[in-house]
Amino acid sequence: MAARAPSTSLLAHDLRETVGRFVRRLRTEPGPPVPLLTVLSRLSREGPASISDLAAAERMRPQSMAQTVRELETAGLVSRRPDPQDGRRSFVELTAAGVAKLEATQAAREDWLNQTLEAELDADERELLRRALALLDRMAEA
Repeated sequence: MAARAPSTSLLAHDLRETVGRFVRRLRTEPGPPVPLLTVLSRLSREGPASISDLAAAERMRPQSMAQTVRELETAGLVSRRPDPQDGRRSFVELTAAGVAKLEATQAAREDWLNQTLEAELDADERELLRRALALLDRMAEA
């Protein structure tokens, strides 16, 4: 009797569990907590943004994003400047310290990933993972 293909719901469960373990492992590397790092990364990629725009992009409540931005401001990693078009609104932007912290954290985490990929996966497995990333990226955009 041929083995049955796993159900989609089992695949979804296994994917969630595995990605969760992977993210938790990555979080053990030095650097700011993931929610703070996510905001720093978005500001680096997309430039200054309002708290409401950041909240929408990260699918967070504006109040939660405001707290995250306050933490980053307190650490000197971001600053706010008034929106010249709307005085009630401000833009959040990276400071030089924020850029340096982001670059150092990304470098350390990518170094861990690089070492782990080299040590744990052979060339064929790395290529398979490269192809799977495209699928994960497509799912993330859905």
